[in-house]
Amino acid sequence: GQLAVENFCCSLGDVYTFGPTFRAENSSTTRHLAEFWMIEPEMAFSNLNDDMDCAEDYIRFCAQTVLDTCQSDLDFFTQRVDKEIKDRLSLIASKPFKRLSYTEAVEELSKYVESGEVKFEFEVAWGKELQTEHEKYLTDVVYKGPVIVYNYPKDCKAFYMRLNDDDKTVAAMDILCPGIGELVGGSQREERLDVLDERLKAQGLSQDDYWWYRDLRKHGSVPHAGFGVGFERLVMLCTGVQNIRDVIPFPRYPGHAAF
Repeated sequence: GQLAVENFCCSLGDVYTFGPTFRAENSSTTRHLAEFWMIEPEMAFSNLNDDMDCAEDYIRFCAQTVLDTCQSDLDFFTQRVDKEIKDRLSLIASKPFKRLSYTEAVEELSKYVESGEVKFEFEVAWGKELQTEHEKYLTDVVYKGPVIVYNYPKDCKAFYMRLNDDDKTVAAMDILCPGIGELVGGSQREERLDVLDERLKAQGLSQDDYWWYRDLRKHGSVPHAGFGVGFERLVMLCTGVQNIRDVIPFPRYPGHAAF
């Protein structure tokens, strides 16, 4: 969806897609499905800051809308599923999200590890991906609210994310929410053809396979950015349901695709 919608973004401006997405990795957790749905906006003449602003506004708008229009449903979920759902949604809707770079996030998590306050299963180190346990610690313990982490190491992210001037990080961001972990992932896209070609080469990808994507840069482009919201995780956020398989009619995950 995201790569294809850049065609429309570069010709029409601000666009979005909403459709099924398929996960190649063999993840069988309460937060992953083999097939799920994604809301993917793409915005022309936008950078990483614009991307973070739009994504945060969208999530806060969703939370506020649920609070304003779905009180009877929230009463049900408070009684049967999650007693803190109203407070969590109120926090999301009313308070600006904490923003910190990936480097700052690693430094902050390392302080807690070195002090002995927490012991993670996976190592916290610069250059390694933040795991679910790290993300939840940031949102649930350190900042007690949503967090936006940005400027990730280039080796942790996809080739199409814009390389920063430090040549080590890319203009990518994730929104992490309490009880959910990663809810949104996005980036400013790499609009410079020469840099894009280097990134393709570094990741062992063929230019021929992405000829149409390269043409969006080859004949002139604009700065653009976008993000993806996992729809089922958004439903989890708004209901307090803890297992993603319970918020989609026909859950498909590794080893299970009966319908």
